Amino acid sequence: MSDSTLQDSHGRIIRDLRISITDRCNFRCVYCLPETEEAANFYRRKFQSKGGSEPEPIVLKWQPRSQILSYEEITRLVRIFVGLGVDKIRLTGGEPLLRRGVENLVQGISSMEGIRDLALTTNGFSFPEKAKLLKEAGLGRVSISMDSLDRENFRKLTGRDGLAGVLESIRVARELGMEPVKVNAVVIRGLNDHELEDLARFANREDLSMRFIEFMPLDSKRAWLKELVVSGSEIRKRLVDAFGLSPVESGNASETAKRWAFPDGKGEIGIIAPVTEPFCGHCNRVRLTADGKLRTCLFSLHEPDLKPLLRGGATDAEIEAEIRRVVLGKEPGHRIGKDDYEQPERSMSCIGG
Repeated sequence: MSDSTLQDSHGRIIRDLRISITDRCNFRCVYCLPETEEAANFYRRKFQSKGGSEPEPIVLKWQPRSQILSYEEITRLVRIFVGLGVDKIRLTGGEPLLRRGVENLVQGISSMEGIRDLALTTNGFSFPEKAKLLKEAGLGRVSISMDSLDRENFRKLTGRDGLAGVLESIRVARELGMEPVKVNAVVIRGLNDHELEDLARFANREDLSMRFIEFMPLDSKRAWLKELVVSGSEIRKRLVDAFGLSPVESGNASETAKRWAFPDGKGEIGIIAPVTEPFCGHCNRVRLTADGKLRTCLFSLHEPDLKPLLRGGATDAEIEAEIRRVVLGKEPGHRIGKDDYEQPERSMSCIGG
């Protein structure tokens, strides 16, 4: 293993770092923070239909500001990771645009030599007003969450009447040339699976990359049920039958989405199926939480803390050695669907997607 390469014990070389810069969010999506009454009723009906009771929810504890990494600390860690061969950075949350001055962090990261791709995932609520500053600071791409094209269903899924703002965010991102603009939709049976074709049609009409994502067990209410997962194969069959899609070959073995093109060449569909078609064997990413924990898998049960090193006078070499140690123990894969699967203590909003 080269001194400049970050590799785990299974031979996977880490190139992708996802950084949550806040654990707060202004949406209450049913697959992450299902705190609305409508979300509670939906899941309650599902559990009752199975003859069971609702599980104990995760007790959410927002981190105080003093425990959240500063932009300077994040930038220092990114520089160390880049020195280890990481060349793809994605800023996430929570909702990253809730944090002030994100453009300053973007500028600090984008100026580093060796970064090939700098992107951000957002719910789109604040994006239009900040988009130009982010672009000028060096943000290359953006992924925007949009789980429904129906205003009322969007509100039901997210807890916010925010569809118009999301559509505006997509328009602004395209206008600024943040291509390809990716739009993410988590598909949940009984909530938005009836919109698959409409969302795909939207991607085709607007020439966008639409990503359909399987529902994962990372919600704060622990309300995930296997029966609510619309599998990647079901999504694929419906959309191939409806639109005559053809597969897109990818030269990137670590890509999480299986991609499909429309016959007219406009737009694209991506299907991300971590539950039914895991891609753990070629996973090349790790995650940094807003409070400085390093996660080697989205479903990790352990998250070693880098903050004591950052704030305790450790040298870059000492931090690098700890990163190497943690990454070497990266899990071979997640355990979703296995009898011994255990949901992480923190929800998606705290982990960073």
